[in-house]
Amino acid sequence: MSTIVVTGASAGIGLSISKYLLADARKHRLVLCCNSNDKALRELANDPANADRVFVIKGDTADAKFVSTVFAQSLVHFEIDRIDALVLNHGTLGDGTRIADCTQKTWEWVFRVNFFSIVDIIQHTIPYLRESQGRIIITSSGAAEGSTTTWGPYGASKAAINHLARTLAKEEPVITTVSIRPGMVETGMQTLIRGDASKHMDTTDRQRFVGAYEQGKLLPADKPGHVTARLATEAKKELSGLFLTWNDTKLADYQDA
Repeated sequence: MSTIVVTGASAGIGLSISKYLLADARKHRLVLCCNSNDKALRELANDPANADRVFVIKGDTADAKFVSTVFAQSLVHFEIDRIDALVLNHGTLGDGTRIADCTQKTWEWVFRVNFFSIVDIIQHTIPYLRESQGRIIITSSGAAEGSTTTWGPYGASKAAINHLARTLAKEEPVITTVSIRPGMVETGMQTLIRGDASKHMDTTDRQRFVGAYEQGKLLPADKPGHVTARLATEAKKELSGLFLTWNDTKLADYQDA
């Protein structure tokens, strides 16, 4: 039985990943992390079909002590002595301000959530992953290589994630590390982008997201979610260090038929 840690698991892509892994015939054991609303995860944990296979950790990844306290202590409490895969899906968009007006506090907060907490979790779990020759799958973004007004901290933090994945692939060759661009997905973040987060965005940038929503072009979470879930259990070594869009031809074997 494989043990897989999934962060940002309570909604959207993270919840899709979690449900897919629980439905897998191989009966994985899941450690599911969330920041606030854990209702959906508690329902999974209380489902008799998932008996003794779902463990929920609730905590604030923006807290610099989250990994050394809540996360670490929870692994001990749940008697988790093996980790086969780490799916790092949590993140924040930021406060929707332009670089000229964005405070250092906001930059630090976004990087704390999107980058430093991910480094912390990897550092804490890397001994397990070395032993299992496991996998690290990180949700990145097209913002890592493009630019959108008011997304300075977000895009920069995702670019840092991609560099982290490339470096891990070299430094930890027994671990397979992949960063994934999920595309424009119908999640709470997209609702935020069309709403409060768009106040200071250029009209062209905002219309790109509004238009995708109005034209029904947003992806369901299951599309990238299922690819990410399969990568967590089956990613091949030749993918390590790559930043790939969920529907890249290199990922054809991991996509829904």
